[in-house]
Amino acid sequence: MKGSRFTTEQIIMKLREMEIHISQGMSVSESVRQIGISEATYYKWRSKYANMTTSDAKRLKDLEIENNRLKKLVADLSLENAILKDVNSGKF
Repeated sequence: MKGSRFTTEQIIMKLREMEIHISQGMSVSESVRQIGISEATYYKWRSKYANMTTSDAKRLKDLEIENNRLKKLVADLSLENAILKDVNSGKF
């Protein structure tokens, strides 16, 4: 899967720019063309990052990193537990 060209902070800044354009009477299609994204991307970003600030985005990113670390830790411990159960029951 292709990654995003924009960081979360950049996405939030582009959404704020879109809000300014739309409040000035510019249509969504004109505004997204000026910013350089598609309308589908705009609506997807808006649904995900609508009420977020840049500090919220940084916090979200930190939480995602921590969550991935904890998931890996749980997977490692589950594997060790399964191996110990197999050794204990004599199935090796």
